[in-house]
Order: sequence, then C-alpha cells, then structure tokens
Amino acid sequence: MIQISTEFLLLQAFIGLSLGSIYAMMASGLSLIFGLMRVVNFAHGSFYMLGAYTIVYLISLIGNFWICLIVAPIIIGIIGILIEISGIRPLYGTEEFNPLLLTLGLNYVFVDIIRILFGLGGIGSSIPKGLDGMINLGFIMFPKYRSFMIVAGAIVLFLVWLFINKTSIGMVVRAGTKDNEMVQMLGINIRLVWTLVFGLGIALAALSGALIAPITGTIPEMGMFMVIEAFVVVVIGGMGSFAGSIVAGILVGEVIAITNLFFGQAGTVAIFILMAIILLTTKAGLFGEG
Repeated sequence: MIQISTEFLLLQAFIGLSLGSIYAMMASGLSLIFGLMRVVNFAHGSFYMLGAYTIVYLISLIGNFWICLIVAPIIIGIIGILIEISGIRPLYGTEEFNPLLLTLGLNYVFVDIIRILFGLGGIGSSIPKGLDGMINLGFIMFPKYRSFMIVAGAIVLFLVWLFINKTSIGMVVRAGTKDNEMVQMLGINIRLVWTLVFGLGIALAALSGALIAPITGTIPEMGMFMVIEAFVVVVIGGMGSFAGSIVAGILVGEVIAITNLFFGQAGTVAIFILMAIILLTTKAGLFGEG
C-alpha cells in the first residue's frame, strides 16, 4: 500500500492546477475558433510550440522575460491572422474538411521549419529571475513559477471572458456562434470578426507555450503532443464552449497530476478514459449542446 502524505498530495494537486491553466488556455483558443468559425485547427499545437520557441529566442536577444512574455503571443497571433486571411479564408464555403487538411499540413510545415532553424534537439530555457525558488502558501511550499502560471492563467482567461461577455465585439462573437448568417444580414462584417477571433485563439496557444517553456524547455514536436490533449479537453468540456474549456482544462490537469502520482506516467491514458466516460454519459461533453 502506497503511503502518501497530505502535504505531498496537496503539492501534486497544485501542480495539476498549474498544468490545468495551460490546458484551459489552449482549449479555450480552440473552442473560440471552432465555436465561431467551425474550423478544427490541427495547427493549434504548432502555434503553442512557436510561442515557446519565440519567447526563448526573444529572451536571448532582449533578456527581459516580462516584455518577451507579452511580445511573443502578439507576434504569433499576427502570424495566425495572416494565415487565416491568406490560407483559411479562401476555403470558407468549400468542403468542411478543407480547412482541417490545411491546418494539418501547416502543423508539419511549422515543425520542419523549427527543426531547420533550431535543430532537432530543441533549445533549453530557464525560470526567470525572481520567479525561481519556492513560496510558502501556508500549508505547503510550492514553486514560485508554477504559482505564477496559475495566477497568469486565471487573469488571462478572465480577460477573455470579459471580452466575450462585456464588449460589443464579444456580443457579435456570441451571436455568430449561434447564427452567422443572421449576423451578416445585420450588416456586420463577420469575416473581420472571424479573423480577430482566430488571431486571439492563436495568441492564447502561443501564450500557453511561452508560459510552459521555462519548465519543459522546447522541442519541435512539443505541439504535436499538446494538441491531442487540448482536443481531449475541448471534447470533455463540450465543443465550442468557452466555460467548458476552462472547467475541463483544470479537470484534465488534476487527473494527469494525481494519476501520475500513483501510476507513474499513466496520466495521458487516464484522460482518454475520462473522455470516454463523459461522452458516454453526456453525449456532448460537460457543457456541450449536443
């Protein structure tokens, strides 16, 4: 019988919360894009990877983590906007699987570009000064940087929620997820809204990669692993549901952390089992509409 102290269990739960914040941001970006545009973005993991590589490279040039953390997602978000305008937009109105195939192809293109530029082994990173070491939460000692990840994730997701629910553009986004044609009949340029939302979703993926890079480092294939788990989060939460992505992201992070505590590296298997159970009981995920 494995004996695990309460403190160690709490530590693992907080690690799951920090991991869950990354999943929640990744999945919320996917959900925004799918909910409004009905585009299954298989390149989402590559933008996560590009965010990680961009912040590490910018830090090597600038040296300021905070500036780079802001600039990296903006750069990748702009790249996402350009891809939407030049590649995905011309495919609207064609076969539904065409954007899917395009993003799947982009996934491999981005990985090969990074391999050419930075090599097969990736580049290392380090936790920024001031966020290294531990912090006393009163009941456990917890890494400062992981605490920062939790706080940063909560702030970013709250700001995105405000954008969706409290702004005029957000109102258009919510209306567009229900009936795009009606929004266009009202004289609103829905294509421009699609472009902005696509850029926002990509920026969230890039920010996720930028935040995780100091802990995991970077490898060209890191996005391929993450996008599968992000899609699991989206399915568990309900396709197109922003709230579902947040709840499911935290849930998946906790399941991975706690499962790995008892059964080694079985966390990935556990989330697929969780997905199967939820789909069998709810049919459309926790917040899905069916």
